[in-house]
Amino acid sequence: MYVGVAAACILHLAFCISSAGAQTRPTAGYLVIPFESSTREPRLYWLAEASAVLLTDDLSALGASVFSRDDRLQAFEQLRVPPVATLSEATIIRVGRVVGAAQVVVGSYTVTGDTIAVRMRAIRLDSGRISAEVVEGGPLVELFAVFARVARRLAPESAVSIEDMERGHPPLPAFEQFVKGVLAENPATQTTFLREALRLAPDFHRSRIALWNVLTDQGDHQQAFDVVRVVPSGDPQSRTARFLASVSLIHLARNAEAVIALTDLQRDKPDAAILNNIGVAQLRRAVGSTVGATPVSFFRLAMGLSPEDADLAFNLGYASWLARDVPGAIMWLREAVRRNTADDAAHYVLGVALQAAGSQSEGQREKDLAKRLSSTYAEWDARPTNTPQIPPALERIALTLDAGRSLRVEEALAAAGQRDQREQAAFHLDAGRRLVEAGRDAEAIAELRRTIYLTPYDREAHLLLGRAYLRTGGVQAAIDELKISIWSDDRIDAHLVLAAAYVQAREEDAARVELQLVLARDPSNAEARRAIDRLPPP
Repeated sequence: MYVGVAAACILHLAFCISSAGAQTRPTAGYLVIPFESSTREPRLYWLAEASAVLLTDDLSALGASVFSRDDRLQAFEQLRVPPVATLSEATIIRVGRVVGAAQVVVGSYTVTGDTIAVRMRAIRLDSGRISAEVVEGGPLVELFAVFARVARRLAPESAVSIEDMERGHPPLPAFEQFVKGVLAENPATQTTFLREALRLAPDFHRSRIALWNVLTDQGDHQQAFDVVRVVPSGDPQSRTARFLASVSLIHLARNAEAVIALTDLQRDKPDAAILNNIGVAQLRRAVGSTVGATPVSFFRLAMGLSPEDADLAFNLGYASWLARDVPGAIMWLREAVRRNTADDAAHYVLGVALQAAGSQSEGQREKDLAKRLSSTYAEWDARPTNTPQIPPALERIALTLDAGRSLRVEEALAAAGQRDQREQAAFHLDAGRRLVEAGRDAEAIAELRRTIYLTPYDREAHLLLGRAYLRTGGVQAAIDELKISIWSDDRIDAHLVLAAAYVQAREEDAARVELQLVLARDPSNAEARRAIDRLPPP
């Protein structure tokens, strides 16, 4: 049964993938920042986040283009901005511009007794123009209506009524518990708040989705599955709940059930995350159970829908390696590290694949970079030779469904991050260069490490770091850095310093090899000639 369903899914996707992939992403819209409290009462701390959640929900209900809470948190995390309301206007504008928002909404609230007053402004990012201040207020128990009126002032042309907006909200006490749950940092506290929200409003299925995330992070996949499986068909959260339930099934090794559930979702609406997870489930099924519908097939279809997703590129490269398609593995793993240069697993698997294809030096460079990024791969490389060449179960499960806007935010952040990384790397490299020249090696090492973290392939940073290590007695560390410099970009100056490092390590034969390489490329190189003359006879 499963093979037929999966094959039908592939045929269906092949038909509709071009139209789905051609859809334009949502236009940039509002980014709502948590409002600042003027009263700062500890018992009302949750209202700051609640303000952003409510206004985002209401703007979405009115048909406005608005960034979700998840998008906001993703942007804040990647830009290392604290997810709080007390941010400078300059920081808020920077975040909005990076993610591609048209307007950023900021505001404050004051609670006096049992009433709340809300003040809001919208900043247009193209012109820097700030809207007139909107002021709304009312009883605290009518919080939903207060923010609905604020949203209506931002989108006055919408035909959706305030009553319709309020109909989509849970009882206020349940909403309070939900917000406290998503804000809590301790998993046990999160679980307590979210279960209380569900006790107060069993049909508030948004709390189930949040609770699924907490339970899944704790590895309690059966409870996570039980929490979301009860969301009824027709509920706004139904599609998300069905998708997350399928993720739990994969974690529970119920992969055949997961594939059937995901295929049903895929029939309703094609999505790259669904296709990715079908591929993951198939990788985890018994050998020989995926005839006619290989994991690679599904990952390829997913890439057609979401061509810039780094995790999809990794999964396609990893599945190609497992299918013994070494050229395909190399191609897609190169794409993975191009999209995410700090992907340690992609660097390692790419290194193994390159070495299998005969590119020993390039493969070793990739594996060395993986080891620099994560100690996991140094430990794996040290295992006996009869173990698999790469760790098992590296495939990545997608957790976000219908991620069109999220991917747009991710791409905007990646582009901005790459610009920032280049600028930061250039700054640290220049500082490191000056410090090496001044003989301030300890400070130089710190700057150059920052450069390499941002740009792992920078050959000059590795060369300078090798020189600094050599002068501070770190001979083996210097040799490692100089080798990476040569693998990144084979230059004579790195060979000369590497030869000097080998001399200090009393590895004269290795030093001679490096100097002979220099003289073969530049017979008149006086420095190499003097150095080789000083070596003892072979």
